[in-house]
Amino acid sequence: MGAANQMPTRRLGTSGLQVGAIGMGCMPLSIQGRPEESEAIRTIHTALEQGVTLFDTADSYCLDDRDIGHNEKLLAKALDGVSHAIIATKGGTVRPEGRWVRNGHPEHLKAACEASLKALDREEIMLYQLHAPDPDVPYAESVGALARLQEQGKIVHIGLSNVSVRQLEEALSIVTVVSVQNRMHLFDRSSMDVLRRCEELGIAFLPYSPLAGMGQAGKLGDHERIRQIADRHQVSPQRVALAWLLQLSPVMLPIPGASRGSTITDSAAAASLTLTADEMAELNAMNA
Repeated sequence: MGAANQMPTRRLGTSGLQVGAIGMGCMPLSIQGRPEESEAIRTIHTALEQGVTLFDTADSYCLDDRDIGHNEKLLAKALDGVSHAIIATKGGTVRPEGRWVRNGHPEHLKAACEASLKALDREEIMLYQLHAPDPDVPYAESVGALARLQEQGKIVHIGLSNVSVRQLEEALSIVTVVSVQNRMHLFDRSSMDVLRRCEELGIAFLPYSPLAGMGQAGKLGDHERIRQIADRHQVSPQRVALAWLLQLSPVMLPIPGASRGSTITDSAAAASLTLTADEMAELNAMNA
């Protein structure tokens, strides 16, 4: 690895941690179409060189349940000895036959956390996120399981994912929440109320699929407004989409996915792109 570039940093909620303003979503390294391990590790190292310090993963970022923990093991190998990198993992989703199935039972979350500790080769997990509410389990029971794991010293900070404002408030009555990870991008602002509540509370908001998803990221330039702004700044449309998120809120920490070094290099550069007020207004109007 070469020397790391300087990237603007942001607070990871109330954790006291500072991380690069752009993180990396690591799921593409472990699902269908995954790169060879050596290429995946090079991509993670490239992210580090670009100033990325927050790496988002989950035990279920894999092909199926026989492959559970693949992404975590990959990150453990790539980030061995890199003390400034923060791995945020998740539990509460399983992958029977490659499907995504929620499992928020306390017994499962305890076992999942133990397995993640082993896969990550760590004594504690800096940020452990409840992957999604399980409709078959009272949310307070799932959150309570994480609270107990935190009391046992296995989790340092707790985050949530795929939650409503009501679920966030319920969790806050049980534990301190430092981050929320919900879907958000230029064409999906359904979690705007959750974002605003996070702003009020100083909780970090980690938008997943910030480039509209793996199948749509390459098509952002098909939208005239995005393309025109990108051409004006001589950058990619993807960089514009990430810069829009960053300027939308001071608690925003986008985690674009990447499976190639060139992709995360371009994404990381969004942290240094400043859009004008008029450009922000243009992009805001796309959802009107």
